[in-house]
Amino acid sequence: MISNEAMIWPMIAHAALVLALYVQLSRRRVAAVKAGRATVAQFRENLREPEESLFVHNNLKNQFELPMFFHIVCLALFAVDGDNIGTVVLAWLFVASRYVHAYIHVTTNRIRHRRPAFIAGVATLLGLWVWLAVWLALT
Repeated sequence: MISNEAMIWPMIAHAALVLALYVQLSRRRVAAVKAGRATVAQFRENLREPEESLFVHNNLKNQFELPMFFHIVCLALFAVDGDNIGTVVLAWLFVASRYVHAYIHVTTNRIRHRRPAFIAGVATLLGLWVWLAVWLALT
C-alpha cells in the first residue's frame, strides 16, 4: 500500500530541478554580463543567448516539453486512484532520467550520453500512460 501523496513527490522533485535550472541560468547570465560577453539589453528579446548559459537555457526549455506529459499522467493517475507502487517507481525513474539528462545537457552536452537518459525518460513515461489506459479500461 502506498501513501496518498506518493505520486506527488516525484512531481515536486521535478519542480525542484526546474527551479534549480532557473537559478543556474541566472548565475550564468549574470557572469556573462559581468565578464562583458553579454549585455543586459540582449535578454529583452532573448534572440542571442550567451555561450555560457546556452545549454542551461536549452535544457530549461526542454523541461516544459516532455515533462508536461509526466505531470498530466501523474495527476490523472492520482485522480482516478490508478497510482500504485509500480507507477510511483516509474515516476521516480522518469524524474531521475530528467536529472541525469539535465546534468549532461548543462555540462558536456554530449548527445551520445544525453540521448540514453532521454530515451529512459520516454520509456518510463510510456509505461505510465499505458498503465493509465489499462487502469481506465479495467475499472
